[in-house]
Amino acid sequence: MTYAITQTCCSDATCVAVCPVNCIHPTPQERAFGSTEMLHIDPKTCIDCGACADACPVDAIFPVDSLPVAQQEYATINAAYYADREPEPAPDGPNFHAWDEPSFPRVLPSDFAPLKVAVVGTGPAGMYAVQDLLLHTSAEVTLIDRLPETGGLVRFGVAPDHPATRKVGDTFARFHTHPRVRMHLGLDVGADVTAQELAAHHDAVIYAVGASADRTLAVPGEELSGSISARAFVAWYNGHPDAAPDAIDLSAERVVVVGNGNVALDVARILLADPDGLARTDIADHALAALRAGKVREVVLLGRRGPEDAAYTRSELLALQHVPGLDLVVDDHDPRTGAAIDEAGSWADGQGKAALLHGVTRDRVDWAQPPAPGRRIVLRFHSAPVEMLGEEAVQAVRVVEASGERTIRTDMVLRAIGYRGVPVAGLPFDETTGTVPHEGGRVAGEPGTYVVGWIKRGPSGGIGANRTCAAETVTTLLADAVAGALPAPRSAPKAFHRLARRRNRGGSAAVSR
Repeated sequence: MTYAITQTCCSDATCVAVCPVNCIHPTPQERAFGSTEMLHIDPKTCIDCGACADACPVDAIFPVDSLPVAQQEYATINAAYYADREPEPAPDGPNFHAWDEPSFPRVLPSDFAPLKVAVVGTGPAGMYAVQDLLLHTSAEVTLIDRLPETGGLVRFGVAPDHPATRKVGDTFARFHTHPRVRMHLGLDVGADVTAQELAAHHDAVIYAVGASADRTLAVPGEELSGSISARAFVAWYNGHPDAAPDAIDLSAERVVVVGNGNVALDVARILLADPDGLARTDIADHALAALRAGKVREVVLLGRRGPEDAAYTRSELLALQHVPGLDLVVDDHDPRTGAAIDEAGSWADGQGKAALLHGVTRDRVDWAQPPAPGRRIVLRFHSAPVEMLGEEAVQAVRVVEASGERTIRTDMVLRAIGYRGVPVAGLPFDETTGTVPHEGGRVAGEPGTYVVGWIKRGPSGGIGANRTCAAETVTTLLADAVAGALPAPRSAPKAFHRLARRRNRGGSAAVSR
C-alpha cells in the first residue's frame, strides 16, 4: 500500500521534510517547486510509513486503498507524475533520503539580544514569518490584525465546504498563545496607530496585509447594481466583518461569473450547493438562509481563452465533477473549444487541462432563454465581456466571441479576475503591480520594515507559497540585524501595548503573556 496526495494539497512541503525515502516531489530544492499545482508521492518508492500524512497540515494525504470515490483519480495523478522521471540514485549509507547540506540561514548568534518584531496580519504569510521567528530565534513578537478574528484568507477566503484547507489555521493558532507573543486584534495600523508609532517601538516590522482590493474589468456598466466582485461575495458567505449580511441578492436564476480560476469555481459551487450540505459547514448563517431562499439554477463561467489555458487547477475542476446533483456543461459555441478537448492528452499526465473535459456534456446554449431545469455550471471559453447592460441594475452581459457579439441574460455578475494590493499607510507603493517595492522582503528606503505574502509578490500562489516567501523575508531581516542595519526602537514594546489598548476601536482586548 502507498499513499497519495489529493485535492487539498497546500504545497508547503512539510511532508517533504519528514519523508525518510525522498519519495515526494518536487522538493523546495527542485526547479519545479512552486510551479506545479500540487506535490506528488512516488508509489514505487513510498514505504507506507505514514509520516507525510501525520505532518500534512491540511489532511491531503491518504493511503491509496482508502481514497474516497471522489478522490480515487489522485492515485493515478501521483503515479503519472513519475512516469517519465528517472529514479534518483540511492545515496550511500543507511539513510535513503538524499539530505541537503545543513543550512541555518534564519538564526542569530547565541549572544544576540532578543529582537522585538511586529507582524501586521495573521494570515498564512504573516504566521509563517511568526513561526520562523519563534522557532529559530528568541524574538519577541507583537502580532496585529485589523479584524477581530485571526486567519486572514484562511478564515475569510477559503470556501466553507473545504474544511480540510482551513485546518492549516490550527497549525498557526498554537503560536497565538506562545509566551513570546503579544496579540492585538481589531487594531488597524494606519487608522488606530501609525506605521511610525509601530516602528518606534520595535526593532523591525513585517507587513503581511495581503491584497484586499479587486482587479477591475474596465468595461461600461461595471458599476451597476448586481455587478459584484467575487472577493466581496466570498467575504459575505464567510461572515467577514466588513460584509453586510444583506449585501447579496440571490433572486437571479442565472449568474455570470467572469473568470475561470479557483475562486470562480468556488463561488459557482457555493451558489449551486445543496444548502443542507452547507449547513454542516461554518458558512455564515445569513448566507445559508439566502442560499436556501435563492433562485440560482445556472452559473456561467466566462473565459477569454480556451480550455487548455483555463486558470483553475486540475484538482478543483475534478472535485467539481463529483458534486451530487450538479451538471457540468461546456458551451460548444466555438469550434476551437471542442477541438482542444478532443485533441488533448490524458488529464492524469499533468499536461492537458482541456482533457479534464473529456466526457463532459457539450451544448449550444440559447442565452435569450431562462436556464434549463436542474442545477448546472456552464463553462464558456473564448468569450470576453465587453459591457454590462441595464439602466440601474445588471440585466445582461454583452460578450465578444469569434463569430461576433452575443448577449447573455442575467441579473447578477460576479467578477473573479483577481485581487490587488492597496497602499499601506507610510510605505512606498507600486501602482502598476499593486505591491510594496522590496529587496528580498526589505522595503525599499525603509530600514527595519519588511513585507511578506501577496503585498510583497502580488496575488499569486496558495498557502504553501507563503512558507518560502516568509523564509526569504525573515532571512533578510535577520541578516540586517546581524549587520547592525536595524534602527534602534525609541520606546519599549510594553509602551506600544499600552498605546494599542487605548487606541483599539475593534473591541478586542490584547492577548498578553
